[in-house]
Formats: sequence, C-alpha cells, structure tokens
Amino acid sequence: MDQLLDQFLDFLIVERGLSKNTLDSYSRDLTRYIRYLKKEHVSHIKETNYLHISGFLSELKEMGLSVKSRARNLASIKGFYKFLIREGVISENPTTHIHSFKTQRRLPLVLNMEEIDRLLAEPDLSNTLEVRDSAMLELLYATGLRVSELVKIRLNDINLEAGYLRTLGKGSKERIVPIGRIAQNRIMKYLHSTRQGLLKEKQSIYLFISRSGKGLTRQGFWKVIKKYAKRAGISKRITPHSLRHSFASHLLERGADLRSVQMMLGHSDISSTQIYTHVARERLKDIHRQYHPRG
Repeated sequence: MDQLLDQFLDFLIVERGLSKNTLDSYSRDLTRYIRYLKKEHVSHIKETNYLHISGFLSELKEMGLSVKSRARNLASIKGFYKFLIREGVISENPTTHIHSFKTQRRLPLVLNMEEIDRLLAEPDLSNTLEVRDSAMLELLYATGLRVSELVKIRLNDINLEAGYLRTLGKGSKERIVPIGRIAQNRIMKYLHSTRQGLLKEKQSIYLFISRSGKGLTRQGFWKVIKKYAKRAGISKRITPHSLRHSFASHLLERGADLRSVQMMLGHSDISSTQIYTHVARERLKDIHRQYHPRG
C-alpha cells in the first residue's frame, strides 16, 4: 500500500502539477488512512470496502478533527481510489456511495479601508528593514497575491515600468497581475535603498530578502504583518491572507466585475471568488444597520 501511495504522489507531481503544500496534504491524509488499514489487519488495498472508509472517518471524528479536515481526508481518499481504478489495481471504487461532507463556508476576514490605511502607514520609511516591509505590504494589498507567491517573486518576474508582475499560482499556473502606483514607488525605494544592503555582497534571484541575505519564508512574513497590525492597534486576528481577502472585497465593493477579480486572484473556479460578493453584501448590511435611522 505504501508503494501504491508513492506511485499516486508521483502521478500528482508529473501529470497534475500540484504544489508542494497540496502534495503534503495528500501524503499526510493517505499515510494516516493506510496506517488505519494496517491496524485493521488489511494487507492489500484490494481488500478495502466502504466500511473501512466509514470506520476511518468515524475515527477522525472521535479524534476531534473538524468537518473541514474530515472532508479533506475524504477527498484525498477518493482521489487515491480513482487513481487505482485508472491503473487497474482495483476494479470497483469503494468510495462511490460515500457522500462528501457539506462544509459551511466561512466568510473570510476582511479589513476595512481605515484599518488598511493604518496598517500600511505603520512601517517607518527611514528604517532600512521597514522600507522592505512597506514594499511587501503595499504589493500584497495591491495585487492580492498569496503569501507563498509573494515570497517567491524573482527580480525578473516584476516589470515596474509597465506596472505588472508575473507569478505562478496553484498548479503552477502563470498569471499576470497589475501593480498599483504606490506599490511601484515603494518597491523602487526598496530596490534603491535597502535590498543591496541586506544582501551584503551576496546574490539572490528573489526580490524580497531577509536580514541574512536569503529569501523570506511565509512564516517570516507572518511575523512581519502581525508586528505592524499590533502597532496599528488592529484587534482582528490578521494573517497574510487577510490582505488578499481585503484586496478582492474592496475591488468588488467599488464595482469591479467578478471575472476580472477571479483572474487577478488566480482562482480556477469562479465559485471561489463569489465568496467575496457575500462579504460585500455583509458590509452593506453593516453600514445600513449603523447609519439608517431604523436600522
């Protein structure tokens, strides 16, 4: 079974081109499932049926995993069995009659414009490192990039004169995203006054550099954004994704069409983008409640 899992992961890399994070999720979920099967004395995947899968999902529930986590585990298992059918390892799919979980989609946390302004105003532009931080924050809000995309931007991915950057999103899909004027100016300032000093005579293909002269990590940038949120007195639990959510929501609030926002975010399915229309509606309801005399 372990060998079959390795073959499945190779298939996901070669033919599906999935990201490392997605592959790690598949590997983690299916390793746990195979461990459960071995505990149940199953020696080959051919011996499994829907009762094994139901038992595994029940065990996850007893362990306290959320509906969302169990849904992801089931999706991984379904993908694995589809692969086994395709490869001729099994002739019947035991997941056929197991329905996917219905998960309630939570609205993403969005900062309002006043909070965005406070956050982006926090970095001290007379401080070398905070010039870099300001460029990163402005670029993240200007483009709606994922933080994993932000930290991987290479120097040749960005064209400041034309005002756009190129990025590889999920599934290694390339997209072109426009950059706003303020973000362009902050990046220019960072390149002229800060980046070379951080490199200390080293070389790097990446745009944003840490104190050690290496590319920044997602965790490193998370610490950066938490620091400025705290300094700005923002009590919401902010993550790097909060700026991506705010980017999309603010565009839609101001009349941008859904398809354009989908393209800029790099969503393959427009239903992923539609969640922000709900955010915009909730915002309008809040404004109505706050200002209408009978709200």
